[in-house]
Amino acid sequence: MVSLSEDAGAGAAAARLRALLLIMLAFLCFACLDTTAKYLGQWLPAMQIVWVRFLTHFVLTLVIFRPWRDMALCLPRNKKLQVARACCLVGSTLFNFLAVRHLQLAQTVSIFFIGPFIVTALAGPMLGEWAGPQRWAAVVVGFIGALIIIQPVPGAFEPAMLLSVGAATSNALYVILTRQMAGRETAQSMIVMPAILASFAIAPLGIAQWETVPSTFLWGLLVATGFFGGLGHWLLIKAHELAPATLLAPFVYSEILWITALGFVIFGDVPPRSTVLGGAIIILSGLFILYRERRTRTPPSIEPRA
Repeated sequence: MVSLSEDAGAGAAAARLRALLLIMLAFLCFACLDTTAKYLGQWLPAMQIVWVRFLTHFVLTLVIFRPWRDMALCLPRNKKLQVARACCLVGSTLFNFLAVRHLQLAQTVSIFFIGPFIVTALAGPMLGEWAGPQRWAAVVVGFIGALIIIQPVPGAFEPAMLLSVGAATSNALYVILTRQMAGRETAQSMIVMPAILASFAIAPLGIAQWETVPSTFLWGLLVATGFFGGLGHWLLIKAHELAPATLLAPFVYSEILWITALGFVIFGDVPPRSTVLGGAIIILSGLFILYRERRTRTPPSIEPRA
């Protein structure tokens, strides 16, 4: 006869396995988003792609959350922070979409993963979460990994890499604002408001730079950007409902595997050795930070990308 505790243990294990599958699918969606943006960038302006990405994301949030059923859950309590957070999300997306036009996907995503180290550095002055010596050591090592990828020397450095740094910085600020607002704003408002604000804020620039979409296939890809972004965030939410963040956080690095494979298949990109070495250093440094945070039972500093 199976005891209740055994049933509960089996149920928890099954839930964690489902969560791991969902988190892997979420970062596959984000990898598909970057790949689609890079492909579309051959024909369309970045601002047009960004606007349609948030517009379709906005429509998806309306369909999923149906905010008119309970408007109080979707209304912001701190409008300034909501606007600032939405601006950070837009900045992260725009910088990233511009970067993938000029760099390999593996390069952009590897540089993007310096975000956790920026969060660690800024969490002290902005949130009062000061890092200790070991975390700072991991931050320094992660920064060295980023320098190996960027190679800031004549002939190796590409200015577009600064766009990826801008994307990582914007996302880090987005993460910090998310932490600052957690518990003060509803989950619904923190999902719906950025989509609404970004869609309307970017509309004038998106319309001004609008170019005719050459084919039905490209129209489908353009709409798919919002689908990949929206579905990715939904999968992240469902995964975190089933398992603790400390279990899921290391799987953020699965995006490097997805995006390297897609870059090779779609664009024939083979990552240079500097990207492989630097990416490995960044991953190991991030995992060390996660290990330390799990030991001290503090919230993980690696967050899903916007």
